[in-house]
Amino acid sequence: MSANLSPNTGANLDAGEVSIVIIGTGFAGLGMGIRLRQAGIEDFVIFEQADHIGGTWRDNSYPGAACDIESHLYSFSFAPNPTWSRTFAPQAEILAYLDRCADQYALRPHIRMNTAVTEAAWKQSAGCWELRTSDGKITRAGLVIACCGGISRPALPDIPGLETFAGRTFHSARWDHAYDLGGKTVAVIGTGASAVQIVPAIAPDVKQLKLFQRSPPWILPKEDRDIPQDERERFARRPLLQKLVRWKQYLRHELAAPGFVSQPRILKWAEGLFHWFLKKQVADPELRRKLTPSYRMGCKRVLLSNDYYPALQRPNVELITEAIQEVRPEGILTRDGTLHKVDALILATGFQAAEAVSPFSLVGRSGRELNEVWADGAEAYLGTAVSDFPNLFFIVGPNTGLGHNSMIFMIESQIAYILSCVRMMRSRKLRQVEVRPQVQQSYNRKLQARFPRTVWKSGCVSWYQTRNGKNTTLWPGYTFEYRLRTRRFDPGSYDIS
Repeated sequence: MSANLSPNTGANLDAGEVSIVIIGTGFAGLGMGIRLRQAGIEDFVIFEQADHIGGTWRDNSYPGAACDIESHLYSFSFAPNPTWSRTFAPQAEILAYLDRCADQYALRPHIRMNTAVTEAAWKQSAGCWELRTSDGKITRAGLVIACCGGISRPALPDIPGLETFAGRTFHSARWDHAYDLGGKTVAVIGTGASAVQIVPAIAPDVKQLKLFQRSPPWILPKEDRDIPQDERERFARRPLLQKLVRWKQYLRHELAAPGFVSQPRILKWAEGLFHWFLKKQVADPELRRKLTPSYRMGCKRVLLSNDYYPALQRPNVELITEAIQEVRPEGILTRDGTLHKVDALILATGFQAAEAVSPFSLVGRSGRELNEVWADGAEAYLGTAVSDFPNLFFIVGPNTGLGHNSMIFMIESQIAYILSCVRMMRSRKLRQVEVRPQVQQSYNRKLQARFPRTVWKSGCVSWYQTRNGKNTTLWPGYTFEYRLRTRRFDPGSYDIS
């Protein structure tokens, strides 16, 4: 096939040859597809392994699931939604928004559901990617955009005997809605973002809830409220007003960035707010002690909740801080010798983020797999391009995550960068672009040199880091800085043919 990405608006998307393949239908994959269509580019296909679009917001359907960034900010800038029902949208509403976007921008004909990419390899002689999918087909594409997401693969805890548990076990991102928790004794392992939402949602229904905590999170009040109908109607009538609200929310979050990326001591005021909030909501000093973190605020993800602490004080809820020794068929044994008998085990243990590599075999120009290249920790140029992997781009790739603002802002920055590249390749009839290894190395050397002054290097162990301590997850700077660096494709950083 011709892999020079020349315009081909009449391409047969089922023919096995296409200019662009997008992998995944979360915010990143859908946003990329929408922007391609708006640019007049139609010869692309989106592979989705599930039977429904939505990515993170399809998978995380557990009770209480909601966003911790304001709804107006956690949505596409080009597709504002004036009808958000709450300041912080619940999961079902975000998923419905993504469905509307797919329909509004006519993406459905480009999407192949129940089609997982199982392997992909660059064919230098043909100048294209060859992808195998779960339906047994082979697709050749001039360019591949991986939008698999940094929090798409659940992390299972390494606890002896976990597989021997006789009751029901499931991860928060694989919630078993057919299993009735009513009247059951339920164990929840983990106290991160998912657990903080799950515990208040299920506590009123279960007979008893045992929450196993390794380290307590920093939790701040969630300024959430219903958005009244008249306010929604104003947003619908006056789009500029909604845009101003979005920018206000963005700037407020960005003003917190110095405390994360350069001056952690600034977060002292927020730690004071935490202690006031904890004392206000929890009367028992011993419980407050168990819920007070011993690490700096921001080192791990800062959480928002108004109902987590009250839920822990319900008579049917027990916070267990003793370390887990093993799981037995009837329950969980802690190191103090106590056997906690439970009917169900919910793993709110997060995702493979820092340690994650490609979810399928991805072979580059020299024949090396990406898993091998990233063995010591994932890295890319601008979190988007990897040397030795021509015509391959990532959205939400290494070091593009955030601890203080909306990921949609970062996603749209990467989309603009990749679209700029596609346009350049088409206008110049280019066949291949590959980031230069020295450019990638220099970029990542400077990026990693910024981490020692950030709050994420203040002493805790978090999912942001690999086992050897390398932060492969977060962007150690301001989001507007990243936006400026990705505003247009920089061909001088690439080998181009």
